[in-house]
Amino acid sequence: MSPADVAHNWSFGIFVFGVIFICAFMLFIPRLLGGRDWGRAKNEPFESGVVSSGTARMRFSAKFYLVAMFFVIFDVEALFLYAWSVSVRETGWAGFIEVLIFISVLLAGLVYVWKIGALDWSPAQRRKRALRNAAKSET
Repeated sequence: MSPADVAHNWSFGIFVFGVIFICAFMLFIPRLLGGRDWGRAKNEPFESGVVSSGTARMRFSAKFYLVAMFFVIFDVEALFLYAWSVSVRETGWAGFIEVLIFISVLLAGLVYVWKIGALDWSPAQRRKRALRNAAKSET
């Protein structure tokens, strides 16, 4: 390694040294300065001042995950529409027609999800819909 290489890469070496120093500092200094008291209350998790009850392994309905997926899907599509709106003058009529197709596909997906009852949270609404569908299929 020549002195020119060392002179060229000195900032990278200082960066690596700084990262190692900060990691070591954050790992070892709290052990030296931190308290070592043990007690019954010290071993309990602190939940913003609220005493925790039960276990962390709660079972959630699949509806929560379904709504989260819908949110992510429609949120990402909003980002696509924002990117299009920034470049609307450059895309012209072809871009406008493509966005209309994009929005119509989104609306068709939303209508489909709504019609199958994926957005219904209430069990009573699901039962009514199931009874209506059963009555339609019998006729």
